[in-house]
Amino acid sequence: MKIILDAMGGDNAPQAPVEGAVLAAQQYGCNIILVGRQEELEPALAGRCRDRITVHHASEVITMEDKYSTAFRAKKDSSMTVGLELLNRGEGDVLISAGSTGALLTGATLLTKRIRGIRRAALGAPIPQRTGGYALLLDSGANAECTPEFLLQFAFMGSLYMQTQQGIERPRVALINNGTEEGKGDTLRHEAYDLLKKACGEGRINFIGNLEGREVLSGAADVLICDGFTGNVMMKTIEGTAGFIMKELKNVLYANLPSKLAGLVLKPGLARLKERMDYKSIGGAPLLGISRPVIKAHGSSDARAFCSACEQAILFTHSGFISQVEQNLAYMTVPKENA
Repeated sequence: MKIILDAMGGDNAPQAPVEGAVLAAQQYGCNIILVGRQEELEPALAGRCRDRITVHHASEVITMEDKYSTAFRAKKDSSMTVGLELLNRGEGDVLISAGSTGALLTGATLLTKRIRGIRRAALGAPIPQRTGGYALLLDSGANAECTPEFLLQFAFMGSLYMQTQQGIERPRVALINNGTEEGKGDTLRHEAYDLLKKACGEGRINFIGNLEGREVLSGAADVLICDGFTGNVMMKTIEGTAGFIMKELKNVLYANLPSKLAGLVLKPGLARLKERMDYKSIGGAPLLGISRPVIKAHGSSDARAFCSACEQAILFTHSGFISQVEQNLAYMTVPKENA
C-alpha cells in the first residue's frame, strides 16, 4: 500500500502531516509519499522512516483564500495538484489531503475523473451512533447545491459503501429533513423523497423515509442523505456540541473534591465517549464517486488525525468500493426521465 499525502494541506502543515505519516508508517507498515516543499518537509521528517517515507517536491500551496474552482489550474505545482497527478498516474494507491474541500473535489473530478455514470462525487463522513458504530452522512460538504437526482445517487453510493466497508447487508437509508412526514421539507426534499421511495419500491435501496436532525445520532439509519450545505453544517454542529459537552463535563467534575472523586470513577467511560466523538480518531472521509481513492482529512487535523486518515485510506482502498460501483452502475443509474 502506497499513500500519497498532501503534506502542505491543513491548518497544521507541514509538521502535523509529517508526524502523522511517521506514526502511520510505524503502525500500519504502509509506504507514504509526502508531497510538498522539500525544504520544509526534509527538516520536519528528520531522517525518520526513510525506508517507507519519501518526499516528492511541489513548490506551491493551495490556500483557503484561493478560488477553489481554478486553484489547481492556477497552481499547477501545488502539493494537491501534484498529488492528484501522482494518483492519476498510478504512482500511489490513494491520496489524502486536509486542504480546501472545494479545490480537492474540483481537482479530483477534472484530473482523476469521476466513475463513469456517477453524476457528482460526494463526501461521506462517519457519524457516531448511540447504538454503537457509525452511520454515513453524505454529502457532508462537497456539493452545496444538489438536485434530487444527485441525492438519489448519493443514496446508492452510500448503501454500497456501508455494504462493502461495514458489511451491512441492507443499509437503512434516510433523508435528512425538518420532519418525518412524507410531505415535509422544500422542493428538493419533496422530489428527492419521491425518487428514493420509487427506488425502494424497485428493490434498489432500503429507504426508510425522512429523519429529523435530532435523530441522526440515534442509530435509526445507516446512511444519512442530504445536500452538502446541510451536511457540512450538521457535521460541524455535532463536532462543536461534542466539544462543548466534554468541556462542561470536565468543569463539573473538577468543581470540588466529591466531584473529583466521582470523576476518577467515571474517567474510563468518559475517555471512551470522548474517543467516539473525536474526529481525530476517524481521520478522514472518502470522496465517493471518484475513480481513484481520495480521502479528505479535517482541516485542523493534528498528527494523530493524519495517522487515523491513513488507516481510513487503507480500509477504503482495500474495501473494493470503487470496483463495486463500476460493477453495479445498472442499479445506481438515475432514470432517464429524471436525468
